[in-house]
Amino acid sequence: MTNSYVEHSHKRCTEMGVPLDRIYSSKIISGLELQKKLEDNRELIINAGPFIDHLYNFVKGSGFFVILTDEEGCILNIIGDENILMEAFSLKMIPGAYMDEKSIGTNAMGTAIAEEMPVQISGKEHYVTAYHRWTCSGVPIKNPEGQIIGSLDLTGYSEYVHPHTLGMVVAAANAIEKILLIKGYNTELALAKNRTETIVESISAGILTTDISGNILTFNKKTPEMFGMSQKELMSKNIGELFEGFGHVIQIVKAGGIFHEEDVLVNTNTNRLQFSLSVYPINSDEKVLKEIIFEFKEIKKNRKLADRIMNNKAIYTFDKIIGNSDRFLEIVQYAKKISDSKSTILISGESGTGKEVFAQAIHNHSSRKEEPFIAINCGAIPANLIESEMFGYEEGAFTGAKKGGSTGKFEIADGGTILLDEIGEMPLDMQTKLLRVIEEGIISRVGTGKQIPIDVRIIAATNKDLSIMVDEGDFRLDLYYRLNVLPIRLPSLRERKEDIMPLAHYFMKMLSKKLNKKEVDICPDTIKQLYGYHWPGNIRELENVIERMINTQSVQIQIGQNNKLECHLKDIECLNLEEAEKQFIERTLKKCEGNITLAAKKLGIGRNTLYRKIDKHRLGCS
Repeated sequence: MTNSYVEHSHKRCTEMGVPLDRIYSSKIISGLELQKKLEDNRELIINAGPFIDHLYNFVKGSGFFVILTDEEGCILNIIGDENILMEAFSLKMIPGAYMDEKSIGTNAMGTAIAEEMPVQISGKEHYVTAYHRWTCSGVPIKNPEGQIIGSLDLTGYSEYVHPHTLGMVVAAANAIEKILLIKGYNTELALAKNRTETIVESISAGILTTDISGNILTFNKKTPEMFGMSQKELMSKNIGELFEGFGHVIQIVKAGGIFHEEDVLVNTNTNRLQFSLSVYPINSDEKVLKEIIFEFKEIKKNRKLADRIMNNKAIYTFDKIIGNSDRFLEIVQYAKKISDSKSTILISGESGTGKEVFAQAIHNHSSRKEEPFIAINCGAIPANLIESEMFGYEEGAFTGAKKGGSTGKFEIADGGTILLDEIGEMPLDMQTKLLRVIEEGIISRVGTGKQIPIDVRIIAATNKDLSIMVDEGDFRLDLYYRLNVLPIRLPSLRERKEDIMPLAHYFMKMLSKKLNKKEVDICPDTIKQLYGYHWPGNIRELENVIERMINTQSVQIQIGQNNKLECHLKDIECLNLEEAEKQFIERTLKKCEGNITLAAKKLGIGRNTLYRKIDKHRLGCS
C-alpha cells in the first residue's frame, strides 16, 4: 500500500471489525426510507445529474459506472455500461446501499468522505475481497459552506483505469460545487425577480408591453387567457394584429395624451371580443418613448374565457388536487419541488389513486407547461404496435403503414412531458429501446436508421411493484433505476381516510352540477360506512359511488354481500355534508368519553386531523 489514506482506512476497518469476505453492504435501505432519503437530497441529485451524464458519456463503452452518494455514503444514483453495471447490481451496489467504510470497508466513496479528500482505491487496496477487480476514483462534494454533502465516484475494471481518471472525477465534483455556489448567489436575485413577477401576475387585467413598432415584449399570464391563445402564439404577434388603431394610440401617447379605459375590439382565437384598454408610456431619461404598456380589462365579467385547453394539453393543476392528510400534503409539496427538474419521475400507487392527475399537475407546475403533455397507456397498445406508436414510422415500414408515415408520441411531446402509464406492461424489447432514449435523448422511427434528437421529460406510472417484476425477470433493473430517480408513491384512499369527506364533498358539488341534478344529503350512518369501507377502487370508486347517489337520489349506502358499496333509498332524516360530519364526530367522541386517541382510531383519521375538525365544528371534548 503506497497511499497513507489507504493504510489509515484499513486500520479503521480492522478496528470496526469489517470482515474481509463481506460481499454486500451491511446497510441497505429501501421503500419509504429510501424515498425520504432521495427527497432530502433532491437538490444534490438534480444539480449533479447533468455532470454525472457528462462524465459517463466521456467513458461510455469502456467498462465504467458512475455513483453519486450523500454525505453518509448512501447511493443516490448509479449509471454505467450494462455489463459492469450488472456486476455492481449483483453485489447490491444499488440506490439505498451505504458505501461508508463501516458498511463495506475501504472504497473510494467511503474513504473520500472519511479523509475529506479525493482518493483512488485500486485492486487489493479495497478492504473487502469482492471489490479487488475494480479501481474506484472518489471525490467528496461540498456545499458553499465547506460541508461534505455527498461524493462522486467513477469505477471500472482496474486494467482500464488511468491516472487521469481521478482528475476527471475531481473536475466533475468541482463543477457540481460551483453550480451549488452560483445557485446560492442567484437566490436573492431570483427572489427579487419573483417578487416583481408576482405583483404583475396578481393583477386581474391583461398586461403586455411592446416596443414602439408594436412588437410584443412581455405579458402576464392573464393576457393569453383572455385572448384564448398560448403564450408562444401571443409572443409571435404584433399588437397591430390584435386590434385596429395602434397607430392612433402611438400618436396620442407620443403627444403626451391620455388613453384610458377606451373600448376596443380584440381579434382573439375565437372571435372579436370587446375589452377596455388603457395605455401607459415608458420613456427614457431623455423623455423619448421606448416602450408602451397596454392594460386590457374585461367588460363582461361573466363572459367565459376562450377555451385554451387544446389537444395534448394537461388540464389538472395542484390546486385541483383534493387532500388534507399530512402525508398527502407532504407528497404534493415534494411533487411541486421536483416539477421543474429534468430527471425522470416514477409515480406508483394502486389503481384509482390519481397517478395521471399528479403527472398533469407536475407538468403544469413546470417550465414546460406551455408545451405538449402526452399520455401513453403502455398496457393498452398491442405489443407489435407499441414501438411505432411511441417512435413513429416511415412510409412502407410495414404492411398497413400509411402513406407519408406517422409521427410518434415522443416527437409530438418534444419540449414537453410524456407520461408512460402502466409502464410495467411494456414489453422487454421496448424497455431496452426506452432506456436508450432516456440515456441519449435520441429516437429512430421504425423503418429508418435516422436519429432524431428530442427533449422530453419522462414521467412513468405503475400500479405494480416494479422491484418484484425485476426479481422475476419481467422488468429491466437498469431501466428501473433510470426511471426511479425521483419516486412518488401515492397512498391508497384507505391510507388517507381523513380525505374521504373532502373528496366526497368535492365530487358531490362537481357531479351534481355536471349532471344537472340536486345534491344528495349524506346521513351520519352513511358517513360511517364511507369511513369504514376499504375502497379497493380508491378515489375513482368514491367518485363512482357519489355519482350513483346523485343519479338515483339515494340517501344511504351500505356494504352489500359482494363487499361493494350499494346505494339504497331510505326515508330517514339526512343532513348536509358538514352537519353530518359534525354529528358523526360528536357521537364518536361521546362514545369514547372524549378520548382523542381512541376517537381518531375509530374514525380512521390522525389525531391532528381530528383536532382540526373539532375546532372547525366548534365541538367540545373532555
